[in-house]
Amino acid sequence: MTKPRIHVLALGGTIATRPDAAGAMQMGLGADDLVAAVPTLGKIAEIEAETVSRVGSHSLSFDQIHALASRIRALEADGIVVTQGTDTLEETGFLLDLLLDLDVPVVVTAAMRNPALTSPDGPGNLLAAVRVATDPWVRTHAKALGVMAVMLDEVYAAADVLKVHPTRINAFASTQTGPLAALVEDRVVPLSLPVRDAIVTARRRLGNTVPGKASPVALLWMALDEPGGLVEAMLAAPDRLGYRGAVIAAMGGGHTPERATDILVRLAAAMPAVVSPRAGGGPLLEKTYGGPSSEIALRKAGLIWGGRLHPLKARVLLETCLRAGLDRPAIIDVFAAWN
Repeated sequence: MTKPRIHVLALGGTIATRPDAAGAMQMGLGADDLVAAVPTLGKIAEIEAETVSRVGSHSLSFDQIHALASRIRALEADGIVVTQGTDTLEETGFLLDLLLDLDVPVVVTAAMRNPALTSPDGPGNLLAAVRVATDPWVRTHAKALGVMAVMLDEVYAAADVLKVHPTRINAFASTQTGPLAALVEDRVVPLSLPVRDAIVTARRRLGNTVPGKASPVALLWMALDEPGGLVEAMLAAPDRLGYRGAVIAAMGGGHTPERATDILVRLAAAMPAVVSPRAGGGPLLEKTYGGPSSEIALRKAGLIWGGRLHPLKARVLLETCLRAGLDRPAIIDVFAAWN
């Protein structure tokens, strides 16, 4: 029986570190090193290993992920596994999900424990990712599942997964939806299929997006008694400090401090400004509360409602929309599908 062909693309991150002379962990391992550390891989798949970069995910760029998506589209394989750092996996995985619409599984994985520690999780996560990419149920439902993240024997939808702890080995979760599948022994146990309507809407609007000009998006966190001084600085600058859009991590179901509301309304007139829940997820309110900083007033004033998207993912989506040249009505349509 022919084994599935799995292409492993390595970007760097904790999974690919090794100690320097002083004992500090540095980027250095490539895809071949990662594969060699898991001899079992050859029993379940034909592995092709490719080192894309040796960069920590905290230093990755939108341009690099667009280039990675182009590379993935060009591959002839039965499944793709991307290894990277955990710092931005929730963002890069979501961006890949927006850019890729493939009939084969695409899995992103990483490690929380570096290779110098006792029981590093990188080899186990890589093995689990390859098992997922070769699994018959996953391959049958690859398009419906979209890009997946595999960490600690659980499978998550890239659109939903979050890094919920900075250091623990169980740092990833899909707090709104739960995992899509779990790995038990050598099996992938299906649990659910994700709701993909919002991704489908975004892809339809984005079309066959080619990597365009970078479109920086500011991330503005609302908090107790926030006066909005950073927004004032953006509005005062002729070039808006280089930003083309903004995501506002709002309180509760979509509220901002009253003292900052007028400034945020002016920001929305100057550039696309998306409201997203600082709580990290869950559909926003649309028509419950009144008052100048309520969801009713903010929506009426022109702020774009980001729905259940975490602010980090809302920023990824807005940057992708702007890079693709979408106008304001199209951007509103894309985000409306998330609420």
